[in-house]
Amino acid sequence: MEDQREALRKIITTLAVKNEEIQSFIYSLKQMLLNVEANSAKVQEDLEAEFQSLLSVLEELKEGMLMKIKQDRASRTYELQNQLSACMRALESSEELLETANQTLQATDSDDFPQAAKQIKDGVTMAPAFRLSLKAKVSDNMSHLMVDFAQERQMLQALKFLPVPSAPVIDLAESLVADNCVTLVWRMPDEDSKIDHYVLEYRRTNFEGPPRLKEDQPWMVIEGIRHTEYTLTGLKFDMKYMNFRVKACNKAVAGEFSEPVTLETPAFMFRLDASTSHQNLRVEDLAVEWDAMGGKVQDIKAREKEGKGRTASPVHSPARGVPSPKRMSSGRGGRDRFTAESYTVLGDTLIDGGEQYWEVRYEPDSKAFGLGVAYRSLGRFEQLGKTPASWCLHVNNWLQVSFTAKHANKVKVLDAPVPDCLGVHCDFHQGLLSFYNARTKQLLHTFKAKFTQPLLPAFTVWCGSFQVTTGLQVPSSVRCLQKRGSATSSSNTSLT
Repeated sequence: MEDQREALRKIITTLAVKNEEIQSFIYSLKQMLLNVEANSAKVQEDLEAEFQSLLSVLEELKEGMLMKIKQDRASRTYELQNQLSACMRALESSEELLETANQTLQATDSDDFPQAAKQIKDGVTMAPAFRLSLKAKVSDNMSHLMVDFAQERQMLQALKFLPVPSAPVIDLAESLVADNCVTLVWRMPDEDSKIDHYVLEYRRTNFEGPPRLKEDQPWMVIEGIRHTEYTLTGLKFDMKYMNFRVKACNKAVAGEFSEPVTLETPAFMFRLDASTSHQNLRVEDLAVEWDAMGGKVQDIKAREKEGKGRTASPVHSPARGVPSPKRMSSGRGGRDRFTAESYTVLGDTLIDGGEQYWEVRYEPDSKAFGLGVAYRSLGRFEQLGKTPASWCLHVNNWLQVSFTAKHANKVKVLDAPVPDCLGVHCDFHQGLLSFYNARTKQLLHTFKAKFTQPLLPAFTVWCGSFQVTTGLQVPSSVRCLQKRGSATSSSNTSLT
């Protein structure tokens, strides 16, 4: 009977979920109907506005051309009328001279003839008719002002709505994830000369495969991409995968998104385990600050709470903080947190294989600072590098500055400037622990060891503070240095 009840509950739960999905889909359909009405009215209004704008342009163009024709006609008319008037005046003058010459030829008075002939000769010489150009100053051809709209008419007749761009296809073979950057490459299935730009969306996820409907992480949007590839830089890979999708846009409309793809973003992500930290270390996420009053404050609070004069056990101290939900049990109880002069805190994720990388930036005025790895069995009184269970680089600014590599209480002085940001590369299977200048990727030191237990990132600070950066891939330059096995490496077998 109980099995049947449980089966019925599962059926009811499934049906309730399906009903919820249907209700959500009905709401989406109703919203889409409203959007169809609103969007169709909008595009109709835009279309009318575009055509009205086109008509306005044509009307303005027409007025300009008509004005040009009128101006050209007036100019030519003026020139031709002036030339016509000059010709008429010259013709009248010539006719008068011609009549005077005929009369002189018919005159019988021979004494006056020489004088009259001379006057006629002078008049003909100076006659306007001989100074006139008998060629029209302007042409009567107005064909250069004619307009041929045949090509434009064909273009207008071929006017169509802008087509919706096809969905791009993301090329996984050409896409690349490296150095905390992602280069995504895509192509269009069909040639489309009207594409103006692309829109890329991405989001982080811990699930392999296609994006899930209900995701906590929102899509991040990058617009205005002009080429068919884009590189995201400066990423922090705090989740295992990233989803990507791309759509193409022209001047009017955006196409559908491409089929989403999921790329793996391998990186070492951990947090600091506040339950292991010394009471004088104040841990907030990935930041640590040394607090001289930390232990005393906890003692006072414990005495006030218990009403006793003795010091309360550190396990009851609220300074322990809340351990990360991702932490792997370090095997250390609250009473085993670091104490005495071991101002240490461990990471919450074990390293038991592969290659891992993280970076640490410490305040230069810290009196003492160390970073490295340790077995989780590191004793609560033990300091980094002074035991076979830990390896570290150590910076000491107390009294005199020293920069050393430490393991099993053996020390090697490093002949290099102390960078303010250090990178740690751990290759568990190869037994290599290397330290780098995180900014220049200069190799500072490499421990060679055979790790017999899983490791934890380990840090120590006295009178100072530091900040850890995780979610980082092993940099390409670091991989190249390790592969080359350069003879200039500062490895020291005496510290293995």
